[in-house]
Order: sequence, then C-alpha cells, then structure tokens
Amino acid sequence: MPVSTFSQRNAVILLIIAVVAAIRLLSFLDAGPLAYFTPLGAMALFGAAHFSGYVKPYAFPLLALFISDLVLSFTVFAEFRTGLLYSGWYWTYLAFALMTVAGKLMLKEVTISRLIAATITATLIHWLVSDIGACAVENKLTFAFYLNRLVTAIPYELNFLGGTAFFSAIMFGIFELAQRKYASLKPAR
Repeated sequence: MPVSTFSQRNAVILLIIAVVAAIRLLSFLDAGPLAYFTPLGAMALFGAAHFSGYVKPYAFPLLALFISDLVLSFTVFAEFRTGLLYSGWYWTYLAFALMTVAGKLMLKEVTISRLIAATITATLIHWLVSDIGACAVENKLTFAFYLNRLVTAIPYELNFLGGTAFFSAIMFGIFELAQRKYASLKPAR
C-alpha cells in the first residue's frame, strides 16, 4: 500500500484498534468475567465507521483480531488450539465481518443513537452467529440445541454488549476528540 493512501487518519484509526486488541489480550489473563467483556464488537464498528473503501474496514480490524487470536491460541488457549487457532474460529470471523457490514450501514454518520443501535445489532449478530458455530462445531445442529445454546449464552452476550458499549465509547470518543484537535484526522470531503 503506497504511503500516500495510508494517511495519518488511517494510522491513528489502526493504532486505536491495535491498542484495544492488546487490551483484549490482557482481559484473558485472569479468564474471569472480564474475558467476555470484550472489545471485539467495538473494533468491528469502529473500523467500519472510520475506514473508507471496501477493504480497509474489514481487513485492518480482522488483522488485529487475527493477531490477538494467534497470541491467545499459542498462550492462554493452547490446549484448545486446532491448527493455528481454535475450533470453529471461522464462525467468530463471520460474525465479525457481519458486525462490520452492520457498522458500515448504520454508522455512515456517527451519532450516539446510531452507535447505540449498532452496538445492540453487533451483539445480536455475535450471539446468533457464534452460537450457530458452536452447534456446528459440536456437530449438534438442531433447532432445540441451538435455542438451548442461545439461552445459556445470555450472560456472556450481556458481557459482550457491555464490552462493545464500553470500548465503543472509548474508541469513538478518543477519535472524536482527536479529530477536533487535529484537522488531518478529519475525513476527506
């Protein structure tokens, strides 16, 4: 990618995503409830809202997710690793890509109400897609088993919702303040 197309704006957006992905790694150190208070949804929404084009909104946040997953796969979750990552990883990445699509559609203009709606939508996408993946990985893809997975996942998804809301507020807030201070971070018109 030529330097001219990778602007200061893109560098700052990528830096914010990378820092939050690193925080995601730290949340797994105690493997307690904070492990599910994840910035995953916020990373997808933030990249979708602020990267332009059709590749960067998906590629850069997915790359940050992949690197953090790789680190987790070879450290904290080494016993669950299948190949490079964990079993059924593609369902998480599908959910992440769909969260990005939702972010692109819902956050063309970033407002608090749109961000709240996108946060709820991202959580619903994660909940529905990840649990289909869990059923498929366990080779128990029946409607009854899927409904049972959905119900048992509610506490985790509430943490996911909280993490997405918390990290979105931080990421979007920091970037909004930075854009007000530095004109080079504002989108090209």
